[in-house]
Amino acid sequence: MEKIICIVGPTASGKTGLSVELAKALGAEIVSCDSMQIYKYMDIGTAKPTEEEKQGIVHHMMDFLDPRESYSVSRYVQEADPIVQDILARGKPVVLVGGTGLYLDSLIAGRQFAPLPQSGKREELTQIAETQGIEVLMEQLRAVDPEAAARIHPSNQKRVIRALEIWLETGKTMTQHDLETKAIPPKYQPIYFGLDYENRQDLYDRIDLRVEVMLQQGLVEEVERLLAMGIPANATGLQAIGYKELIQYLSGQGSLQEAKEAIQLGSRRYAKRQRTWFYRNEKIRWFSLPGQPDFRAVLDRCLGQI
Repeated sequence: MEKIICIVGPTASGKTGLSVELAKALGAEIVSCDSMQIYKYMDIGTAKPTEEEKQGIVHHMMDFLDPRESYSVSRYVQEADPIVQDILARGKPVVLVGGTGLYLDSLIAGRQFAPLPQSGKREELTQIAETQGIEVLMEQLRAVDPEAAARIHPSNQKRVIRALEIWLETGKTMTQHDLETKAIPPKYQPIYFGLDYENRQDLYDRIDLRVEVMLQQGLVEEVERLLAMGIPANATGLQAIGYKELIQYLSGQGSLQEAKEAIQLGSRRYAKRQRTWFYRNEKIRWFSLPGQPDFRAVLDRCLGQI
């Protein structure tokens, strides 16, 4: 079983910088597992590393998809796994980095996602959500798969629909499907490093500052360019935090200050969900960082443990 180095943690915790330094030290290539950095033209709001920040390190699974296209964990594994295999076959280490825990876990596990039949069930469920509200579907999910209903937030309409679709098409709940999948030995042996902060407020301050910097770098103009390209406001990519709030602002709904505060709040809530996801993984070796972290020391400790 081949080893993969994984850098995880909430947004704005310093994953990108650490992964680049680690890749430089090891002669590795980086594979991103970020569900928004996959989109083209969306650079500032997704905190996509610049060429300068990449420092010559090859990055994969980034900046290749049109924002109009939807994406899935099954497609991610299907496209990322051959890249990982190619890097390893060339004798190089792989550094897997990002905050989309489902993508990372599924790639490490080597999960196979059998496509469900095109029976129209997904379209029917989507129609119910749009006409009657997501709570109607949540009630159905609670009746057949209460564990999944407790895990999935009602705002994640796509996941609610997916859970019901699995049940309707296979007769198995998403919870049962996940348990069966987890029983299969993982494809790779991960070496996990997690970045977080001793004081949660320090992380939130970093998030708030990052949003300020994004706006200074031209995030509003980036959103304007996307809309000018003819990309509709309801495109999958434009539902990302930072884009949907500014689209509302540009359409006359609220001030720029209100949009900024909404982005900061949304980002902090997202960080909280990421922490919840990753802290379930007991294999992660966490670095609990002070407000002004010494990433050089973190890098040295990672290299020592590797």
